[in-house]
Amino acid sequence: MILANPLSGAPLRAALLLLTTATPLAAHCETTEAPTLPAIQVTAERGGPAALVPSAAQERERLSVIAGASSVSAMSEETRMGTLRDAMSYQPGVVLQDFSGGIDQPRFNIRGSGIQSNPISRGVLLLQDGLPLNEADGSFIIGTLEPRDAAWFSVLRGANARNPAANALGGEVNFRSLTGRDESGRVRLETGSFGRRGGQVALGGDDGRLDGRVSVSGDDFDGYRHHSGSRRRALRANAGIRLENGMENRTYLSYTDLRFDIPFVVPQDTVTRRPRDVMGDGDTLQDRQMNVYQRDPWRHVEQWRIANLTSWYVGNTAQTLGLYYQETDDRFKNLLVDTPTHTRTEGVQWSLESDWRGTEYRLMLAADHSDMDREFYPVSPTNGGRLARFGNYGLEASNFNAGLDVARDLGGGFRLDSALRFTFARRDAQDRGTGQSLDQDWSWISPKIGATWASSPQTTWFANLSWQREVPGFWEIVSSDVAAANPAVNSSAMNRLGTQRARSLEIGGRGRLDSRMQWDVALYRSEIRDELLAVTDASGIRIGTYNYEGRTRHQGVELGLSGTWSPLSWRLAWTYSDFRFRDGVLAGKRVAGVPEHLINAELMYRIGAWQFGANLYWSPQDAPVDHVNTPGLEQRRYALLGLKAIYRPTTKWTLYAQVDNLMDRHYASSFVTRYQATAAQPTYTSGIGRSISAGVAYTF
Repeated sequence: MILANPLSGAPLRAALLLLTTATPLAAHCETTEAPTLPAIQVTAERGGPAALVPSAAQERERLSVIAGASSVSAMSEETRMGTLRDAMSYQPGVVLQDFSGGIDQPRFNIRGSGIQSNPISRGVLLLQDGLPLNEADGSFIIGTLEPRDAAWFSVLRGANARNPAANALGGEVNFRSLTGRDESGRVRLETGSFGRRGGQVALGGDDGRLDGRVSVSGDDFDGYRHHSGSRRRALRANAGIRLENGMENRTYLSYTDLRFDIPFVVPQDTVTRRPRDVMGDGDTLQDRQMNVYQRDPWRHVEQWRIANLTSWYVGNTAQTLGLYYQETDDRFKNLLVDTPTHTRTEGVQWSLESDWRGTEYRLMLAADHSDMDREFYPVSPTNGGRLARFGNYGLEASNFNAGLDVARDLGGGFRLDSALRFTFARRDAQDRGTGQSLDQDWSWISPKIGATWASSPQTTWFANLSWQREVPGFWEIVSSDVAAANPAVNSSAMNRLGTQRARSLEIGGRGRLDSRMQWDVALYRSEIRDELLAVTDASGIRIGTYNYEGRTRHQGVELGLSGTWSPLSWRLAWTYSDFRFRDGVLAGKRVAGVPEHLINAELMYRIGAWQFGANLYWSPQDAPVDHVNTPGLEQRRYALLGLKAIYRPTTKWTLYAQVDNLMDRHYASSFVTRYQATAAQPTYTSGIGRSISAGVAYTF
C-alpha cells in the first residue's frame, strides 16, 4: 500500500508555529465573545481526563481499567536517583542491563523489543509528560533522562501503550515532570565509591493560577572499570497557567549535556579474573589491535528541547494538544568508527476524550518529523582521531498516526477495551557522496481487542489480542564497516529492510489482598515475523541488521508484588523471558540478549524514623550470548546482594546509605549479541564491584 507522504519538514514546522500561537488564543476568545451574559465559571477538576499534571494515584486509577499490563511508580518512594536502574529496578517486565554502571547507555528493553539495538536504542517509546522523546526514526538516547526531575513514571507494556505514536513492540514509558504544584524546592547531594558524585537544586512556586519550577542537576562518575568515566549536566524548567474556563497550558524546557567514556567489551576470562580491565591492559595481539586507551571510544550528547501542552473542556469532552521540538548533537565514537549525528525533530499530537451513551472513546492524531545529518569516519588506531570520511548521509524520517480507543461497561463487572491504530511511516536516506538514495515507506492498521473483569472491588482480570508492527531506524538502515587491522578498508551502505510484525495474546490481572499487599501479573505470547537481528563483527561492533527469514516467538511472565506488614515492607519483580526461533536456520534456538529469569526483591524494616533492609538482584540461569547458543559461551548466572538504610527525621529531610554488590561478585552485566561467538572474542561487559553510596535530600 503506497501513500503520498503527508509530512514534510517545512509544512510541519509551520503547523507547529501556527498551533502554538493560535490554540490558546482561540480557546480563550471563544469564552469571551458574549460579555453581556452572566459569567458562569467552570473549573476542571484537577486530575481529570485532560489534566496535564496528574498525581501518581490518579495515573494508577486511569490505567486500572486498561485491558493489559501497566505499572506506575512514584519517585518519592525511592532514595538514590542517579541512574535509571535506581528508578526502575522493581518494575516487572522492564529489563535494564548496565553497560558501565554510570550515567551511560544501559541496554533497555521490554518484552525483547530492542535487545539487538544496544548500544543504539529503539524498541520502546519514551515519553516526557506524554510527548515523545524518541527521534522520528524510533531511536532514543536513554542517558538523557533525568529521573530526579520526575514525580512518577508509568510503564505500559507491549500493545497496551496509549500514545498514538507508540509503534514499538515494547510499549511506552512516560515520565511526569515535577512542577511548582508538587513542591517549592529541593536540594539533593549524593556521593559514593569510584568517584560517584551527584547533586540537584530545584525551586518552584504555585499561586493557584500560575506555577513554575526550575531544576539544575549534575552527575560525575570516575568509573569502576578503566576508561569508564561519565558526566551529565541537566537543566529542566516548566511553567503552567490555569484559566477560569477549564483550560490549562504548560510549557517545558530542557537541556542535557551527557558524556561518557566507553570501556567496551572483553572476553569472559577478563570478567572473571580482572573485571576492571579493558582491551589494552593485556599484551595479546587483540589487546594491541583494539587498545581502548589509544582508540579512546566515547559518546558526547547535547540535547535541548521545548514542548507545550494545552488541555481544555467543552461539556463532558476533554481535548489535549501537544507540540514539541528538540535538537540533538550526538558524537558517538566506538573503537573503529566515529559517527557524528545532528538531528532536528518536531512533532504534534492531539487527543479528544469523551463518552456517548455510556461508551467512552478517545480520538488521537499525531505527526512527527526528523532531519538527520550523519557522517562516518574511521578511527585512528594510534591516537583515536578521525581519518578520512567514508560516509555522508542526509536522513529524513516522518510518521503520521491516527487512533481510536473505545471502551464500554457491559455489566456484571465486565468492560470492553478496544483500540485501532493507523500508521504511515517514511524513512528516506541519501548518500551525499554518491548521490544515491533509498526511500522506503510503510502503512498499516493495528487493531487490539481486550476485556477486563472486576471479580471484586479489589481484583481485576484482563485479556487482549493485538497486532503490531515496528519500523527499522536509521542505525539499522544505514550501516558501516571498518577493518580493525587497516582502517583504510571501510565501507558504508544503505539497506532495504522490512518491518517486524507481531501478533500477541496477553492475559493477567491486578489487585489487592486486604490493605497490605498489592499484586499484578501478566502472561504474554508474541508471534513475530521478520524480526530485526544485528550482525556483529569479531570486535563486538555492530556492522549491519537484517530481517530474520522465519518466525520468532517472544513469551514470558511478568509478576510484581509489594506490601506492608508493619513494621516490614517489601516488593518483588520477576521477569521471565522465553524468546526462541520458531523456524528457519536457527529453529529451536534461543534468541540471545536477555536472561531467562530476572528477579529483583527488597525487604525493609522500619523503626521510628529509620528503615533498614536488604535487596537482591538475581539472574539464576546462564543466558546465551549468540543465536547459535554455543555451549560454554553464556552470560553466567549471578546474584547481587545489597543493603540499605534510610533516615527520615521529618517529612522534609531524607538521608540514606546503601551498599551494592555486597559480596563483590565478579559478573557480566551485559554483552553484545552475536550470530555465533567464540571464547576469544570480546563479548561481555563487567558489572560494577562492591560500592557504597550515601546522600541527603531536603524538600521545602
